[in-house]
Amino acid sequence: MIRFRRLIQTFCLVLFLILLTLASFSSVSLASLHLFLQMDPGLMFLSALSDKISLFSLMFIPAAIVLVSGPFMGRIFCGYVCPMGTTLDTADYLFGPKKKKYWFSKQLFQIKYLVLIFLAGSALFGVSYVFFASPLSLITRFYGLVIFPVVSFLSREGLDLVRPLGDITDINALTFAQIRIIRFATQFFVLFFFVALFSMVKFSPRFWCRYLCPSGALLAWVSKAPLIKRNVSDNCNQCGKCLRNCPMSAIEKEAPENTFHSECIVCRTCQEICPEEAVSFEQQKIHSVAGTGFSPQRRQLVSTGLIGCGTAVMSLTGLSSLYGKPGEGQVGTPGLIRPPASVPETQFLSRCVRCGECMVACPTNTLQPIWFKAGFPALFSPAVTPRRGFCDPQCHECSKVCPTHAIRAIESRDRVFAKTGTARLIRQKCLAWEFNKSCMVCDEVCPYDAIEFEKQTGNKVPVPHVLEDKCAGCGYCEHFCPVRNQAAIVITPMDALRMSQGRYEKEAKLKGFKLQLKPVGEKAAALDQSYPGTGEQGEAPGFEDQGPAPGFEDQGPAPGFDTE
Repeated sequence: MIRFRRLIQTFCLVLFLILLTLASFSSVSLASLHLFLQMDPGLMFLSALSDKISLFSLMFIPAAIVLVSGPFMGRIFCGYVCPMGTTLDTADYLFGPKKKKYWFSKQLFQIKYLVLIFLAGSALFGVSYVFFASPLSLITRFYGLVIFPVVSFLSREGLDLVRPLGDITDINALTFAQIRIIRFATQFFVLFFFVALFSMVKFSPRFWCRYLCPSGALLAWVSKAPLIKRNVSDNCNQCGKCLRNCPMSAIEKEAPENTFHSECIVCRTCQEICPEEAVSFEQQKIHSVAGTGFSPQRRQLVSTGLIGCGTAVMSLTGLSSLYGKPGEGQVGTPGLIRPPASVPETQFLSRCVRCGECMVACPTNTLQPIWFKAGFPALFSPAVTPRRGFCDPQCHECSKVCPTHAIRAIESRDRVFAKTGTARLIRQKCLAWEFNKSCMVCDEVCPYDAIEFEKQTGNKVPVPHVLEDKCAGCGYCEHFCPVRNQAAIVITPMDALRMSQGRYEKEAKLKGFKLQLKPVGEKAAALDQSYPGTGEQGEAPGFEDQGPAPGFEDQGPAPGFDTE
């Protein structure tokens, strides 16, 4: 039976990792990429509470199925399906003490219920802190933002070692194979958190599942008397072997025939190791103990909920909070660019569970988790980082993997109009404006034709201007700007379109935006005709004409930069 459980756990963990990996491939479009996140009942229902989303939405079906399974089969999701539980079991196997000790604390068992109530209290005021404690959000962040970059780095290093073999054997697939290297902020914090969590196996197996998990508390609440539960026959000789090996301490020490069903994850370890074969799991009326059920004093219940509400109110009244209608005295977050088609900021923070799926899915690695840039409530939320990577106006992979629709799924035609901000030129740093160096990089790479060059009195070369009504904030210009360290053109959140419903094309046209992708190569040819000989004033540093790179002679212009 233990072998069967391990098989199911391995299958679910591998499936979880496969779906997470597939999310990083833009060619894959599956509705199930965020399946495991939507199976987390605490994550989904607390998100619904914070954003006042109807529970009748289709995205709540997986979580509802998991929750409904509690009264029938107990916390079977925790014992067989949850990737966090499987990861902790692996840590217990690798680092846990070989000699198990029975460790039971009724007070510690109550903590997970208090965590759930605290999160619910803050969610009532529209502030979601579920990302601090949701098991699926945490484990997705761990594998996606920590393990996945490490694996991609090691894979690329390994590929570089065997690449000469491709030259020798004339295997072009090996010679020209590429592995995308991704990097994320906050990875050390996530790593240290899980190192601390794994170290808790020295005290007890599944420390998180036992004492801290809010989703486990929700499942424990509906699993007090499941239909299929542990039964102990009269053959029990009170040897205590089941006590010492139960990963959840769900067996009463003084009377092993009794079970704390709200803590039992149906792992059947007790059934497997019982020397008398006295344990079975079946539908019977048996002894049960409510000793670990949620039964705190009323004052404790109310105070915990009020603390959650108070924390939410403090968050809403902070300087970075956008609660209420923006106006005079409103302090926004400078340089905070959200993913395209993100819902309005307050709603975005209520929905976003900081799982990191959108960051893993982003093909240019521009989506990064932020620290305290937008205040404590926005911690770990995704933001576009143009200097790291541009945001392709024909890509919307982030919306495909968002489990709570904090990033809306929109039509490909509408995606072009999902304006994320506006470019701002810093003339004091610009090579053309400040140093009289001919540089057209921002214009050449802009897919919206939002950069215009013109002659300026006192300048020997044409200088760039941003056409704000044509700019969508995609970040091409900032990413490719040759000026170091800070680019001479940066994206700001000015005029970003943030809508919870409706078409972006319609809204953009109502606001007077002229967003349209330009034909490839059209603008560069026009510029050469208008300002012939501009290269005579000197090229931008690093862009001098040094001839083609070795191996690229007579290959023609790069795709997307060809001229007519």
